[in-house]
Amino acid sequence: MTRPEQVLPGPVMAAVDIGASSGRVMAAGLVDDRIDLVEVHRFDNGPVAREGHLYWDIEMLITEVITGLRRVVERWPEVISIGVDTWAVDYGLLDASGELIGRPYAYRDPRTEAVIDTVHAAISPERLYAITGLQHLPFNTVYQLTAEQAGPRWPIAARLALLPDLIVHRLTGRLVAEVTNASTTGLLDATSRRWSNEVLDAVGVPGDLLPELAEPGTTVGTVRPGLGLPPIPVVAVGSHDTASAVVGVPAADDHFGYVSSGTWSLVGVELPGPVLTEQSRAANFTNEGGVDRTVRLLRNVGGLWLLEQCREAWGDRAPALGDLLAAAGELPAGGPLVDVDATDLITPGRMPERIADACRRTGQPAPAGPVAITRCILDSLADAYARTLDRAAELSGRPISSVHVVGGGARNELLCRLTARATGREVLAGPVEATAFGNVLVQARTAGLAPDTLPALRRLLADSVQLTRHLP
Repeated sequence: MTRPEQVLPGPVMAAVDIGASSGRVMAAGLVDDRIDLVEVHRFDNGPVAREGHLYWDIEMLITEVITGLRRVVERWPEVISIGVDTWAVDYGLLDASGELIGRPYAYRDPRTEAVIDTVHAAISPERLYAITGLQHLPFNTVYQLTAEQAGPRWPIAARLALLPDLIVHRLTGRLVAEVTNASTTGLLDATSRRWSNEVLDAVGVPGDLLPELAEPGTTVGTVRPGLGLPPIPVVAVGSHDTASAVVGVPAADDHFGYVSSGTWSLVGVELPGPVLTEQSRAANFTNEGGVDRTVRLLRNVGGLWLLEQCREAWGDRAPALGDLLAAAGELPAGGPLVDVDATDLITPGRMPERIADACRRTGQPAPAGPVAITRCILDSLADAYARTLDRAAELSGRPISSVHVVGGGARNELLCRLTARATGREVLAGPVEATAFGNVLVQARTAGLAPDTLPALRRLLADSVQLTRHLP
């Protein structure tokens, strides 16, 4: 459960969990086979526009992380470990002295559009997929680094740090690349879980730019002096937030599908190994590394960012979110649908008009007003979830008996209800803080406080949280 008060049982662990729109620092305690979370510090995040590009304010994020960790230590001085997770693919470049070279680019920046053909001329999409198993997305790190080579940072770059690893580097002084996040770059061999020399050579990335790889559960180091914190061990968790979120799926067996629903939706299944077939590539499924050498066969599907963008555009003209969802739920089924994965819905701005235009282009009536547009977005997400889960089951040969919706979308009762209807499967919603739970479970296991296996960790979590069931 998530507790608002300060009481926590047992040894306390700190989870830093940062998404593309907000971040939080959580404290967790584990005792009597139950795990409890307390949110200690929350802060906003978002790309910053400068000189025609989008960047992350990484110095602000690091300051907020340290502030949150100090608050955890003030309440619970004997914190036993820290784990950090963020979104994937983005990175910072460090110079020879270990200093960051400028702000990291944000993945929604359009700079990669001009280099995709360059990458594919150097290594074909078929070969790239056969090695990395990665869904083609224009912002994958392999494309970002190719674009980077034309800029002023590249000649002075000595090391690359993926964003969660960059934060860990600031905390400990040690730089590693945690494998689950490294698996999203398009530079990692999906079978060996090592950097691919073939891909690096093809795209002109020197191998010594990339840090040593670390599996989840590795203790990277301790917090260095000068940060106002004790020398707490920092543990590599599933530092890609989706990897931690899937650990935080309280599934009863292996036959589950998951939707990690937030700014993006990550929809798929957990497997013991990658699916590197031509059928999987053609379906644009990705094989991302999971905790305990598992693989998350999934697709990045559009997410609630579409609704967030619309609400930002509507401002005070739209009802409060609860009223908006209630009114949208009263509309009849069978309304217009949009392709939530469309590239023209990736960038910010004018989202209500762009959704209406997308409906018109496909011969459907354009939804008018906030309520109808909200229903269109949620129907479209549920439809995309259903199609993606069916295809994941087909490609993997693993039947899906139930669907777990975790993350912020688990709060959206209408989205969960529509997902149950669209998939024809039982939907179990929760926990909202699955990523933080997964982060902490890996820390707890590293400290010898939790079971060794993923199924046992998930049973522990299932006993600690309440789920909401939605029947088809």
